[in-house]
Amino acid sequence: MSQIFGIGADIVECLRIAQMIERHGEAFLNRVFTDQEIEFCRSRKMATQHFAGRWAAKEAILKSLGTGLRHGIRWLDIEVRGDATGKPVVRMRGAARDVIEQFGVAEVLVTISHCRSHATAYALALGKDKEVEE
Repeated sequence: MSQIFGIGADIVECLRIAQMIERHGEAFLNRVFTDQEIEFCRSRKMATQHFAGRWAAKEAILKSLGTGLRHGIRWLDIEVRGDATGKPVVRMRGAARDVIEQFGVAEVLVTISHCRSHATAYALALGKDKEVEE
């Protein structure tokens, strides 16, 4: 049975993300989002809502690990993709991968929701299965 390592939640105003994109353009997008995330969000009708959702997901994931952007973790170390059914799946690389291995985190689950004004996400970090003593 998996143990809960940590939980995290975040909510962000879509307007805030739109302003960041407008103010900093490609520099902001390329610092925070992977090429695949940018491609996905831009392919959607309401791209800003999707960028905001990915932002909230990354924040929630960092909170579930209890690290924030420390231990060398960068925004691009965390990628949120959709699987074949659209379910968000978390991929870790670089320092984020090192940290989850060090902490014994086997998987991070995330859910994202958004509307015109806000995006929110919830993340659950699960520890590696431990043998149950009898």
